[in-house]
Amino acid sequence: MAVKNPKKKKNVPEGLWTKCPGCTQIIFNKDLEKNLKVCPKCDYHFTLSARERLAQLCLKKTFVELDAHMKPCDPLEFNDLKKYKDRLKDNTRKSGLNEAIITGIGDIGRHRVGVGLLDFSFLGGSMGSVVGEKIARMVEKAIAKRLPVIIVSVSGGARMQESILSLMQMAKTCAALAKLGENKLPYISIMANPTTGGVTASFSMMGDVNLAEPKALIGFAGPRVIEQTIRQQLPAGFQRSEFLVTHGMVDMVVERRNLKDTIDKLLDYLYKG
Repeated sequence: MAVKNPKKKKNVPEGLWTKCPGCTQIIFNKDLEKNLKVCPKCDYHFTLSARERLAQLCLKKTFVELDAHMKPCDPLEFNDLKKYKDRLKDNTRKSGLNEAIITGIGDIGRHRVGVGLLDFSFLGGSMGSVVGEKIARMVEKAIAKRLPVIIVSVSGGARMQESILSLMQMAKTCAALAKLGENKLPYISIMANPTTGGVTASFSMMGDVNLAEPKALIGFAGPRVIEQTIRQQLPAGFQRSEFLVTHGMVDMVVERRNLKDTIDKLLDYLYKG
């Protein structure tokens, strides 16, 4: 007597579900996207690409990108486990970007603004010479047009492959934003998870108003490095947004769904264009 073949298991297509790092909940990707990539169970804020952030903040068809053609070079001919030139090619292919930042002019709510958006998928959102140059140029364009500036940071800090050339961008970006302030134009800094190193130590903490997403890691050195240095256990939640707002380092912790409206209201108070 012939034995019937057992029913074949249906293969579930990959890429339909995402596991939340905060609560281990399995989330249907379409539901996650509808919720602005925020976990509906524990409110964990997933990292957004610069393009995703742009779509959430700026009104459609209002954004004009600046200096999209600019690419980093390798004047130091840096080589660690891999050549820096090869890392740049790999990250460009992976992210679809020429650098770790998108800059431009666009509308957020009722206001025309200069915008800078770091992208963690390109070398950890690190600040190299081109990132600093693009921020400086965007700020100069905003000054010329009498516009406020919004920068969203998500970064591991200065780019080690560019050494002193990367560190020089801290001074360059700070000088550009100081000039913005001299022209009585507001700057709102938004810090997402993570914002660390030389980016935190320069333009990210220079806002007239400093905003942060919930539970974002924000600091210069990482908590593990600090613990090893001072040989003491750090307080619970150290360097997270909620800890920093309590200690005066951040002005407001704003959930992603409220971010655009918060920027719009702040600019109503700070900016008379």
